[in-house]
This record gives sequence, C-alpha cells and structure tokens, in this order.
Amino acid sequence: MTEDRSFLFLLGSARAGGNTEMLARRAAKELPRRVKQRWIRTSELPLAPFVDRKHDGEDFVPPAGNERALFDATMAATDLVIASPVYWYSVSASVKLYFDHWAAWLDQPELRFKEQMRGKTLWGVSALAEQPEQAEPLIGTLRKTAGYLGMHWGGQLLGNGSRPGDVLLDEDALKAAETFFAGADLVRA
Repeated sequence: MTEDRSFLFLLGSARAGGNTEMLARRAAKELPRRVKQRWIRTSELPLAPFVDRKHDGEDFVPPAGNERALFDATMAATDLVIASPVYWYSVSASVKLYFDHWAAWLDQPELRFKEQMRGKTLWGVSALAEQPEQAEPLIGTLRKTAGYLGMHWGGQLLGNGSRPGDVLLDEDALKAAETFFAGADLVRA
C-alpha cells in the first residue's frame, strides 16, 4: 500500500461501538501507520432527507453543512469503507441516505463527483446475526455502486454478532480482518 492512501471509515450503525465498528477497527489496526484514517459516524453528521431536484430547473446548490462535510471527506479519501450492519438485508438507513445524496452530487457537473470517484476503492464491513447469504443484497449494493462509479471493489468483510461484542467471538472474521485491507489484488467491480 502506498503512503498516499487515505481511508474514510463511514460508520453507519445505530449503535456506537457495535459489532460492525469493532470488526472495522480490528481490520484498520492492520493498516500501515503511514496510511491516513478518518472515522465518521453518520449519526454525528445527520443528513437532511434527500429531495430529488434533478428535473426542477433550479440552479446549482452546492452541498452545505453536514452534507458538505461528508462530501469533502468522501473526496479526500482514496479508500471508502462503508461499515454498516446488515439491516433488513441491506445497508443502514443512514448509509442509504448518504448514497441518496450521491445522486444529487452526480447531477451537479460543477462537483465532478463521478470523475473524482473513479479509481477510488470501496470496501464493506458488516456484522449480521444471520447466515452470510443474508448479506448478499448489501454486498450487491456496494459492489454495483463501485462499478457504476468506476471505483475498485475492495471486498466485503463479514462477521457474526447480534449482542454487543459477539463479533469478537467470530474467529474466522477476526482472522479475515488481519489481511482484509492488504489490497494487493484490487479488482474492478
């Protein structure tokens, strides 16, 4: 991994310090010290409900407030880690809302969003209380998002856990976390 990598960990759980966050932090611990890390909880930068203004004929309105903070953090990162528990087979509501705002960023040519996302790497980290197959819709969402934007798909790290701390008992997930961000074989989504 080159020293100019910068990871944004977007924590989309409704619970601070939950299983997904524990697993993401375990994986991040293995990143070289020179790699920048920024951690943002979606609950600490809540977004307004998304309103699709694509065909309203209104002038360009740049992101502001929390939306601007998330846009800037997203643009500054080379690697974006969506750390979301599997909620109803998909990402959490706050992560979905963040992605909805991407639609507005895509519609604003001044932001050059799609151009700037191309070549970044999208990763997923999730905990779930069901069988791993239950995460397939979530993984598909992230993988297709990466593909649409010309991003690399880094992969999905899954752990099992329902009650807080359960993921620390998932030896397979903890072992996978040790090498999850190795990134040697990045593939196009």
